[in-house]
Amino acid sequence: MAAQDFVPYASAAIDFHRALNLPTGPLVASRSELDCLHEHMLSLHALLDAHAERTAPLLSIEGDHLRAARTRLWQAADHLHAAYHSAPRPGSGEVPDTEACRTRLPEGAPELTVCRRHQQAARLVRRRTSAADLHSPFTGLVRH
Repeated sequence: MAAQDFVPYASAAIDFHRALNLPTGPLVASRSELDCLHEHMLSLHALLDAHAERTAPLLSIEGDHLRAARTRLWQAADHLHAAYHSAPRPGSGEVPDTEACRTRLPEGAPELTVCRRHQQAARLVRRRTSAADLHSPFTGLVRH
């Protein structure tokens, strides 16, 4: 099996998971579901980062598009991280208040693997992406 053959399987597995688990599942996404989605999003981010870094020196326009996609994936992962901290806590069902989510470790270990993963990815994002790109509503496709 070639390396590129694994991506379609990953996509099919997500579609299968959605079809099996969401129609009868709870009305809100659980923290474990958000954690898994965050992990998947950051895996896609790493894959697009590798493609963008290899492609940009050879084909600048394609590289721009891949970098824009990479930035959008980071923004989506950032929102998933925030959703995780806004989701009800397991057991108590308590929803953390906004201030609790802004502290460095609002819930302590071991639940915060999502934060550790997010911080590791953030280091790469800071090296590869400007703050202006991260906060811009448009990711800067400038070449035609």
